[in-house]
Amino acid sequence: MAKVNIIFWTQGGNTSAMADAIGKGVTEAGHEANVAAVSAGSAALLSDAKAFALGCPAMGDEVLEESEMEPFVAGLEGNVSGKTILLFGSYGWGDGQWMRDWVARMQNAGATILGGEGIICQEAPDAETLAKLENAGKELAALA
Repeated sequence: MAKVNIIFWTQGGNTSAMADAIGKGVTEAGHEANVAAVSAGSAALLSDAKAFALGCPAMGDEVLEESEMEPFVAGLEGNVSGKTILLFGSYGWGDGQWMRDWVARMQNAGATILGGEGIICQEAPDAETLAKLENAGKELAALA
């Protein structure tokens, strides 16, 4: 049974709920889900992983959270080539530009983005978004 890492940063809990939904999908697919806040994770944890998930809400002017998530992603960026990443997060304003930028950044570093784009929602995830995240968790597990 493969372990699938789902590393995220959350402020109000929306991105945490999204991470839990992915973890549920991974578990339903028969794999172990490691759902962890970025403060408990390390880039080394993901170095041997073929596939994993990263989540962060939009912050400030539609950017990644700057004190924990951005440094984590920057440290990981040089080691994502050939890996499949599921990106996810919530937002309260804007139109999702932070996610489009994040997807492009990871693709430029050589990663494949599961589904070709990140999974986003405005504010709390609704039932449709949670189902989409669970299905993505199952897909991610199949690649681990």
